[in-house]
Amino acid sequence: LQKSLSETFGADKYSRARKEVLTYMFSRPMQMALYFCTGVLDDETLFHHYALNVPFYTHFTSPIRRYADIVVHRLLSASLGASSPIKMEKEAIQKQAEHCNDRKMASKRVQELSTDLFFSIFVRVRP
Repeated sequence: LQKSLSETFGADKYSRARKEVLTYMFSRPMQMALYFCTGVLDDETLFHHYALNVPFYTHFTSPIRRYADIVVHRLLSASLGASSPIKMEKEAIQKQAEHCNDRKMASKRVQELSTDLFFSIFVRVRP
């Protein structure tokens, strides 16, 4: 897709901007990952990662970035016996996961609206 977009838009001064906007618009419909506590879900198919085709999947980045990553690090460390278990009930962990999902979706929505605004202005000033 990226190669096709690059070839289609040539090399004028606006080609990069057009390519970035369309790349964003193509990737926008992809399903966003959600945080959840495995202990409250009965359906293990929800743990599946479609693109990687693996039945169980977890993801995290550096724990300095997001609270959800801190929780995943702590849970993983406890499950491997490297630290003591977290003193939170699974329902409380799920509530935190839902809050993180809500904030992530709100942030994504603001980003989308900002991109839409930029694109509208870009189209208005460039016939």
